[in-house]
Amino acid sequence: MTGTDEGPEPVDDAEPVDDAEPVDDAEFSDDAEFSDDDVVEGEVVDEEQESAELVGEDLEDAVTIAERERDEYLDTLRRVQADFENYRKRVQRQQEELVERAAERLVAGLLPVLDALDQAEALLVGDEEASPAGLLQAVSLLRDVLAKEGLARVAEVGDAFDPNAHDAVDHSETEEGEESEGPVVEAVLRPGYVWKGRVVRPAMVKVHG
Repeated sequence: MTGTDEGPEPVDDAEPVDDAEPVDDAEFSDDAEFSDDDVVEGEVVDEEQESAELVGEDLEDAVTIAERERDEYLDTLRRVQADFENYRKRVQRQQEELVERAAERLVAGLLPVLDALDQAEALLVGDEEASPAGLLQAVSLLRDVLAKEGLARVAEVGDAFDPNAHDAVDHSETEEGEESEGPVVEAVLRPGYVWKGRVVRPAMVKVHG
């Protein structure tokens, strides 16, 4: 020990800190309230995005289904329309054929009358005492009427022989040295007739060559 006892140095009283921010105990209190936006904001956004995506997918699926059904209905409608158009044309064609067949039968029934008139015409043309004017006029009128309806006379002397329109009942051979490109009609024994392209009656002919 020294001669003088030195006590501890006096400590200055601590000055209070005025600048420290007060601590709010409510921030750490168990009763503190938090907003939903602060807690689950990210989760809500994700759920909204997922919900929007699901709605978008459902909408796209619905549009795709509607477009497919539309295309199927249009295809069905086109097929039905095409079938109906074909049916209409087929019925119309059948009706036209029936009318033509009926007219063809009428024409076929008139051919013997026309034959008789042709024979009478042939007899009267060279007879000076007879007056064939009325008969010849009747023959001409009948021919004109039938021609306008589609009747055409076939087989004239010099025509090439056609087995589809000519019925050869006599045939003469080509003489030696005579040139011939094929059999031809030498004489018409009975005329043939074609009705709108169809042979109603083949001509009865004599063929040479």
